[in-house]
Amino acid sequence: MKTVLVTGAGGFIGKNLCASLGQDEDIEILRFERDSTREELKEYLSRAEFVFHLAGINRPDNEAEFDVGNRGLTQDLAGILLESSRGTPVAMTSSIQAELDNSYGRSKKASEEALFTLSKTGGNPVYIYRLPNVFGKWSKPDYNSVVATFCHNIANGTPIRIDNASTELELVYIDDVVSELVAAMNGFASVEPDGFCYVKRNFKATLQELADNLYAFVDARDNLVVPNFGSYFTRSLFATFVSFYNQGNFGYELEMRSDDRGWLAEFIKSEQFGQIFVSRTRPGITRGNHWHNTKIEKFLVVEGEAEIDFQKVDSREVVKYQVSGKRLKVIDIPAGYTHSITNTGSGDLITLFWADEIYNPEKADTYFLEVDATSGQSLR
Repeated sequence: MKTVLVTGAGGFIGKNLCASLGQDEDIEILRFERDSTREELKEYLSRAEFVFHLAGINRPDNEAEFDVGNRGLTQDLAGILLESSRGTPVAMTSSIQAELDNSYGRSKKASEEALFTLSKTGGNPVYIYRLPNVFGKWSKPDYNSVVATFCHNIANGTPIRIDNASTELELVYIDDVVSELVAAMNGFASVEPDGFCYVKRNFKATLQELADNLYAFVDARDNLVVPNFGSYFTRSLFATFVSFYNQGNFGYELEMRSDDRGWLAEFIKSEQFGQIFVSRTRPGITRGNHWHNTKIEKFLVVEGEAEIDFQKVDSREVVKYQVSGKRLKVIDIPAGYTHSITNTGSGDLITLFWADEIYNPEKADTYFLEVDATSGQSLR
């Protein structure tokens, strides 16, 4: 069992780090939070084998709180560790603003110096991360970063303010920050020649690019077109954005196109992988009877019984597949084959469909041709 102390355990980075560390049964987490006392800090430090110093002040009511909450706490922590002579390693999250001459920057710079002094005097390994804007779940709007503020406002229909759309942000994702902190604990910190540590993966985006991405996420509920998740930044930003939805706004309805056959609804569309839709078909009803030059589809019956028929457009031979929701089987729909699906059961048929492109009515690549289902061979 390894005992670690996390100061600022209730904060944005602290909550994510504790959630990750908590998955390891061999780690005991000591949590130092805003209302914890110096006596508790001293007791925790006497037990900890590694310290994650994440506590700090970002948005105080009084600028003097920067000095107390950043420099003061860090110097106190360093002093207790030096006195114990245990050589406990410390990883601290600082900020790129430590290079700036303002109250916050000076307080973070002084915190860094307190730990570097501890390292030189007491021999404690020290890992200091000067982080840029960190984004991810559990961040606070109007506190942690502009990403949190934009996500909160846009997800909840509140306007955002952009003073300079071309302002470029340097960003790191919370999961990457947590991974680097855990790596430091395990002796694999990423260290620059100047002694500071860094998160290996980072991103750059302007305020306008950030806003455009977030508004596209909102639009996806209406047009169903999801972004390109081949981009790690997009996936990370989307995960952050969705975490800001009000709990009463997790769900959204799909348009169901109903007729005497049943209904059909589009579910997800993507410029990269096409689209997915779902249908309910009444007993005895046939859907399809068309073919495509290039478009490829996949059918998956998830409930009910069906027959899927194929006929090459230049042949009279019909191939039949019997499918059932009791045994899931994906059926590929080749180009150049007219095809149909018929509900052969006594109950409704539920089918998932995938097409390799988003349906475009102006270039549908869909041609009506009824399958001659009176003859053919059955395959399973």
